Amino acid sequence: MKITSIKSHVLKYELDKELGYSQQYYKHRATHLVEVQTDEGISGWGECFGPGNIALANKFIVEKVIQPLIVGENPMNKEFIWQKVYNLLRDSGQKGMPIQALSGVDIALWDILGKKTNMPLYQLIGGKCNNQIPVYGYGMMLQNKSVNELIELFKEEAKQIKSKNFKAMKMKVGLGPKDDLKLVQAVREEIGIDFKLMVDANHAYNLNDALYVGRGLDELDIFWFEEPVAPEDYEGYKELKHKINTNIAGGEAEFTKYGWNELIKNKCIDIAQPEVCGLGGITEYLKISALAQANFIPVINHVWGSAVSIAVNLHLLTAQPDMPGGLFPSKAMLEFDTTEKNIFITDLPTEDFSILDQVKQNDGLAAVTDNAGIGVTPNNDFIKEFEINE
Repeated sequence: MKITSIKSHVLKYELDKELGYSQQYYKHRATHLVEVQTDEGISGWGECFGPGNIALANKFIVEKVIQPLIVGENPMNKEFIWQKVYNLLRDSGQKGMPIQALSGVDIALWDILGKKTNMPLYQLIGGKCNNQIPVYGYGMMLQNKSVNELIELFKEEAKQIKSKNFKAMKMKVGLGPKDDLKLVQAVREEIGIDFKLMVDANHAYNLNDALYVGRGLDELDIFWFEEPVAPEDYEGYKELKHKINTNIAGGEAEFTKYGWNELIKNKCIDIAQPEVCGLGGITEYLKISALAQANFIPVINHVWGSAVSIAVNLHLLTAQPDMPGGLFPSKAMLEFDTTEKNIFITDLPTEDFSILDQVKQNDGLAAVTDNAGIGVTPNNDFIKEFEINE
């Protein structure tokens, strides 16, 4: 079996309303799919993390930089291919977009292996450790409105997420320390003290502001404080982790086992959030997961993408052992986008793939299918409708 071509598909559509996080507002939703084709007629699908124009840059890297390096290679040789690409790009791409691009390619190679062997991904990476995975709803994104308006919007959205049977929920902050705490307090009062709530800052703060917010979160019984400071600020993470009681979560902007080794050995986080579509793909994710386990750090994957990303992460979590284990361990959760309807989740796959229906019917839990590979196949007609070629 040989790789014959790699196609990169960037899809985009306009949202009904502008959404945002601490760094920007956006009006379009985009996703970047990678299709690896072989001489045996088996194609694999992957996804690259990185929205908008970043996806277009990654498309160029996939097709013009990575493709020439690996066309003709046996797709079964995933480790060899990963090391070949990384080593040849090392001088220019140890982090960032080259690794995001490699991630999508690597995931597609695992999909090919699953289809070739007629086995689901979770079996290829160790088998089933969990029959079902708890799911948390990720919503309450920022909008260009006053804090009082956002409070009312967030309260209503929080109520809706809770009513859909999610096991927990996560909200955005980024207006400024005092207004952010007002937002969190309003949501906490709406959902009650017994419902698990997480707060995502997308590295909005310097250390002093993060300490101020973190101490406020301690009083509101928040499960984790995500990306409170810049991902490069290992010392800031470390100090924050030691000075507040709320769990510090991070890692979505970290790349490869080398970057994750620094994050972990500097004792920056309580909860690891690897982004498989960005850190180097499944091949690298498995090494990072093992590194986290060796340091007794729970892994709760970062998930923000299409049905391809969600399916891959559901397999990864299904195969993930409880950490540290016991009769009643704390389970990892699957992150699920509950904002305005995301057609890249609902309408992209040819298979029946509805996490939301599972959550509603199964008390907040979702289960992986036994379909070969990652278990979902993008619809070519859908791709043609929403693909951009800028």
